[in-house]
Amino acid sequence: MNLRIFSLLSLVLAGLSIPASAQEAKVPYWASIRSTEVNMRVGPGEDYQISWVYQRPQLPLKVIRLKDGWRLVQDPDGAQGWMLSRFLTRERTAYVRGREPADMRAEGNSGAKLLWRLSPGIVGLLGDCDAGWCELTVGPRKGFVPQDRLWGAGEP
Repeated sequence: MNLRIFSLLSLVLAGLSIPASAQEAKVPYWASIRSTEVNMRVGPGEDYQISWVYQRPQLPLKVIRLKDGWRLVQDPDGAQGWMLSRFLTRERTAYVRGREPADMRAEGNSGAKLLWRLSPGIVGLLGDCDAGWCELTVGPRKGFVPQDRLWGAGEP
């Protein structure tokens, strides 16, 4: 009798955990590439054609849709396709966008000391964002960059 109650209770608890895990993966959300090389495909499966091969670890991606271990993603240039979820991480990164270098400053304001000028396309680890400025770490360099110059910052 005790074994039946334990089994029933285990099934009920397992059923309750499904909605919680589904809520963790609400789309859209930001992710980044975990691997040194990952394929973007035209559909959610290895039988689909490869549209792009990415060799940019930490490149931020916007996850738009989920399907059976695959993620429909969008890159900073707007390209969309499917990637296996195991090649992605929830680590927040950002990509410097625009045609001109972005200023990295010592503090989150335009009057703060200029530390570096970041070329478009640079990727870094994203910290907190506040009042239009985001903390960004690029290798050993750390500073603040205007949020509007970063793809991957803010709401997806």
